[in-house]
Amino acid sequence: MRRHPRRGPPAGTPVNAIALAHVSKEYAAGVRALDDVSLTVARGTFLAVMGPSGSGKSTLMHCAAGLDTPTSGSIRIDGREISGLNETRRTELRRERVGFVFQAYNLIPSLSVEDNITLPLRLAGRAPDRDWLRTLVARVGLADRLAHRPAELSGGQQQRAAVVRALVARPAVVFADEPTGALDLRSAHEVLGLLRELVDDLAQTVVMVTHDPAAAARAHRALVMADGRVVEALDEPTAPALARRLVELGEA
Repeated sequence: MRRHPRRGPPAGTPVNAIALAHVSKEYAAGVRALDDVSLTVARGTFLAVMGPSGSGKSTLMHCAAGLDTPTSGSIRIDGREISGLNETRRTELRRERVGFVFQAYNLIPSLSVEDNITLPLRLAGRAPDRDWLRTLVARVGLADRLAHRPAELSGGQQQRAAVVRALVARPAVVFADEPTGALDLRSAHEVLGLLRELVDDLAQTVVMVTHDPAAAARAHRALVMADGRVVEALDEPTAPALARRLVELGEA
């Protein structure tokens, strides 16, 4: 895939879309899923997070996205501290500043593709920006599929609709949790290429959790986690280097 020059953030916006400082997360029986993690995700970048099962990568995403609260530490989304917010305020912030793409497409079968895409905005009492919506659906090749139901789309098309749904509110960051896990190889390649292009061309920020070294290699930067800590950070990562690191950490 061709590499596009990255665009910087608009003037006056925070440099970092996400900032974690000394974040830990403990569960019952003293299980520490995150152990003093600090990191920043600059605007307009694509970050992949990898690690063996139980390494803390999913907990990291849940805390960074405001889906879970850390035991200690500071988390900022788009410059706003979220660690001390109650659930209602965190939900409001997620609606406004965070988009999500999951392995399951989570499209409602009875709704059209357009209604699925715009549902989060309607739930928040907001009207979609029609120009932005047209730009997005044209970008992902769904302009002629908006009236269809999800069952009439391929898996790759459904995931592209989910990507547009995550972007339609212009979030500060999109979190993608194993976004290609349910796709065939060709569809996975297309979705990963789309995510990279959205970052490079539209200055979107994407944080992706994945177990797949080939998927993580599409990111600008990859973090490798083990035992709740970030043990390595690779700029412009390659699939072989990531695969070797996972083997060293015990992920067969």
